[in-house]
Amino acid sequence: MNSTLIRKITIAGGPLLFLILKTSLPQSVFPGAASTVVATGAWMILWWIAEPVPIPVTSLLPLVVMPLAGVSSMSEAAQPYGDPVIFLFMGGFILALGLEKYQLHQRIALTLIRLTGTSGNGIILGFMLATALISMWISNTATAIMMLPIASSVTGLIARDLNMEHDPKFQKFSTGLMLAIAYSASIGGMATIIGTPPNVVMVGHVKRIYGTDVPFADWMIIGIPVMILTLASCYFIITGLLFKNKLNHIEGSSELIENKLREMGPMSSMERRVLWVFGLTCFFWIFRQGINRLAGGNFLDDTSIAIGGGILMFLIPAGKGDGPLLEWRDMKEMQWGILLLFGGGMALAEGMEKSGIVEQIGSYFENNKVSGSLLIFSLTLISMALTELMSNVALVTIFVPVVFGIAEGAGINPIYLALPVTFAASCAFMMPISTPPNAILFASGYIKMKEMVKTGFLLNLFSLLIIFLLSITLMDRIF
Repeated sequence: MNSTLIRKITIAGGPLLFLILKTSLPQSVFPGAASTVVATGAWMILWWIAEPVPIPVTSLLPLVVMPLAGVSSMSEAAQPYGDPVIFLFMGGFILALGLEKYQLHQRIALTLIRLTGTSGNGIILGFMLATALISMWISNTATAIMMLPIASSVTGLIARDLNMEHDPKFQKFSTGLMLAIAYSASIGGMATIIGTPPNVVMVGHVKRIYGTDVPFADWMIIGIPVMILTLASCYFIITGLLFKNKLNHIEGSSELIENKLREMGPMSSMERRVLWVFGLTCFFWIFRQGINRLAGGNFLDDTSIAIGGGILMFLIPAGKGDGPLLEWRDMKEMQWGILLLFGGGMALAEGMEKSGIVEQIGSYFENNKVSGSLLIFSLTLISMALTELMSNVALVTIFVPVVFGIAEGAGINPIYLALPVTFAASCAFMMPISTPPNAILFASGYIKMKEMVKTGFLLNLFSLLIIFLLSITLMDRIF
């Protein structure tokens, strides 16, 4: 069956699935608008997974279906697309554009790699730290794309100049390095709200449904330990268990890094100004609550800080007599589709809340009591399993409102369940199709499918344990 025919079938299958569910779901279980919301969600999931049209286009369906079906007015359906959390991510994107335009992220990566030594394990550690640190602030896909050519230069140096192409030590080193980069790009995104789209979706759901902010600093208090421990587990699995390379010193590797830094030259005034804006924005994100307390008000929030940092990029000149650090034409690199995806997800989540679906789920769990620890473990495991097969953004978009209903029924703070589920959605380590970084690094040719599955499975087990233990020990002290 050719791809064109599959696409036509999938396109027709979306509205057909909607009609089947809309007419067949029992009104006793899904009364009124609930059946429409469920049917719309099923249509969107089908198109999100099969992608017969671009994912952002699918995310616009609530703007058409909800008003036509009488679930909401057009203004109500459109409101989630302008949610403050979408502008939070937009501000983060603008900051990332500045880092990428002036290659500041590459300078940071090369500097970190230089500091961790020239042994096989030292190089892997350097790449992991650099990848995770950068992925905290820019997309994991962009991070992986940036790190791949640097890693290829290192592996090429060893293969050609040191004549180690067929040496088992080199093969273990190169496989471990590529896996480490792919995994670190996903792990780093867990540390901050803007690190990866699922985090922003979850925060948006909390704000929209409960009117509660998840402060940037509070997220980092638990996100950074999750990132550090998961990174440490990844490093141990790769260098200590599965791919022991025993390369004590790689001649020429330090010179390669030094040469790349030398080619970049000294830090320019543009880089320093971008770094200043980025650092200032991070400062206000981290200390926002304290600043608000000192000022006796609540005039700063994460979204206004992010947009403020983004505006500064268009105000501060790149140099004397030059234009601003960013110009509007730079915005063509903005991931506008992700912003629409957030809006569609939040529109669907709001429909689930207003139609009573979340309340129904809560009622079930209210009548069937389950311990909080068991719920955290079970839902985290489910999220981790599902994220191997579907988009982590789509997973969080659909699953988190359901988790809210479970939390309400069980009498648990919804964040206690939603946060570990969101962390788990970033733990897609087993398949090349699970995340863009996996696919990018798998395409390098250094990684075999069985190696990724085996390593990813072990890392998933470690991640599950880390997320669960930190969730039951830290969250009640933070939220």
